[in-house]
Amino acid sequence: MKLIILDRDGTINADRDDYVKSAEEWVPLPGALEAIARLNQGGWHTVVATNQSGLGRGLFDMAALNAMHLKMNNLLQKHGGRIDAVFFCPHTPDEHCSCRKPRPGLIELIGERYGIDLSQVPVVGDSLRDIQAAAAAGCEPHLLCGTKLGQLDPEQWAQVQQAVPGTQVHTDLSAFAQVLIQREREQHPSVGETDSGYRGE
Repeated sequence: MKLIILDRDGTINADRDDYVKSAEEWVPLPGALEAIARLNQGGWHTVVATNQSGLGRGLFDMAALNAMHLKMNNLLQKHGGRIDAVFFCPHTPDEHCSCRKPRPGLIELIGERYGIDLSQVPVVGDSLRDIQAAAAAGCEPHLLCGTKLGQLDPEQWAQVQQAVPGTQVHTDLSAFAQVLIQREREQHPSVGETDSGYRGE
């Protein structure tokens, strides 16, 4: 089974300083849904691991969170893609839980649920805590730098990269998908020339 773990806010959809609190506020980033569909069509299963402390802060409820994810999958379906499951941490930082990134609990739960070796699983996110959680769980960390990280100065950016050695950096989810699909083609030359990675007929 080929599995990819994605962060949500800032990776799939636009992040907000005041939290994404409703389906109306859930807005996909340009090209993100198409990128997930390409990965799905290439044989990857995609799941989401996301901190959602807005639940613990009382900013929205489970009905609102479910509505966001229904909108996400409905929009993905139009591109031929899907998210298999969403794993979320509802806790605030003050609760010191084991599932809030940068701790690895959420990602480890995904590994247990799918019975998969996490060392072969890419984790994609747009913040330092995403790749710290990935590394702590033994996953392959991929960092997107086109949103909030793009605003860092060179010294701050170097500190981010040094914090988790081996991190691969991409502009956005589309760029990550292209790299992964190309790597698959190089490792398995019999896979065809299509963008999805399917064998050409």
